[in-house]
Amino acid sequence: MTKGMILAAGQGTRVRPLTRDLPKPMVPILGKPVMEYLVEHMARHGVTQIMVNVAYHHRKIEEYFGDGHRWGVEIGYSYEGVLEHGEIVPRPMGSAGGMRHIQDFSGFFDETTLVLCGDALIDLDITAALQEHRAQGAVASVVALEVPREQVHNYGVVVADAAGRVQSFQEKPTPAQARSTLASSGIYIFEPEVLSLVPSGQNFDIGAQLFPLLVEQQRPFFVQNRVFNWIDIGRVSDYWSVLQRVLRGDVARMTMPGREVRPGVWVGLNTRIDWERVTIEGPVYIGSSVQVEPGATIIGPAWIGHGSHIRAGATVTRSILFEYTRIGAAMNFSEMIVSPHYCVDRAGATVYRGDDNSPLRWSDARA
Repeated sequence: MTKGMILAAGQGTRVRPLTRDLPKPMVPILGKPVMEYLVEHMARHGVTQIMVNVAYHHRKIEEYFGDGHRWGVEIGYSYEGVLEHGEIVPRPMGSAGGMRHIQDFSGFFDETTLVLCGDALIDLDITAALQEHRAQGAVASVVALEVPREQVHNYGVVVADAAGRVQSFQEKPTPAQARSTLASSGIYIFEPEVLSLVPSGQNFDIGAQLFPLLVEQQRPFFVQNRVFNWIDIGRVSDYWSVLQRVLRGDVARMTMPGREVRPGVWVGLNTRIDWERVTIEGPVYIGSSVQVEPGATIIGPAWIGHGSHIRAGATVTRSILFEYTRIGAAMNFSEMIVSPHYCVDRAGATVYRGDDNSPLRWSDARA
């Protein structure tokens, strides 16, 4: 049996303010946390015992996923934090350090283990990847994807020989320096013995520290070059573009919730929309209990979270409204992510509600 590990302890600083009140694995895509898609995908491939390391906003993850029985899996949690001045403070131990912490506690990783980052959508054929790992006699495998050379500076690059054995790594090289165009996808397969290389009780990273150690000790460590969808939500701009792709239907297994009331327009329950007096161009999802006043315009791809309210004459274009967001009358929000407290443009520039320098007016629809 293969065991599973989801890395979910990070702070998600590059996607702030989306992670102001949420851990990164709980950032929603079509109303579901990113991590839920991962749990569903692991279950499809028979990975049903999953450990999750948690730290920041850990209760949000634990309360949503519980013991995992809704997805036909078992989920356990490993909290990473310290006591400082009488307060429990999150203190992640690094991707490898967090796994060693679990291993020292119970010896959980006693089988081949699939490791996933909790903040990316994937449709990898896990079963085929596990078969290749075993066929190569690998103690560790890293799943990689070919990326265009001009994009290598965004990734950790894997350099391997003709047989796929890993020779070295380059962290975000320039296109001229890059000795490979194979980008590590943050998907790893480990045998239990790999964790014996990780020091106990220390912050230790898989990519930066464990992998060079495996190369140095000449362990059977291989890269798998696979073709699959890997949608990383590393930055706010990534999140915006991912949702645009998903709403357009470009990503398999991502189905729109609600009922399609006209081509490309889906709605939840209890909405208040005068269809004759609004302009809505799909693809658009309008959540439950949303009010769209006469004269308002929504141009898709757009997601309008439940309980939101778009006032008369307002225009929402290619944007995401989180739950309970009220857009002011005659306001124009284009290519933005909007919550009751802040709005972020697609490049990541943030404005907080009440900022007098901004012409935009929006609020909390619960008030």
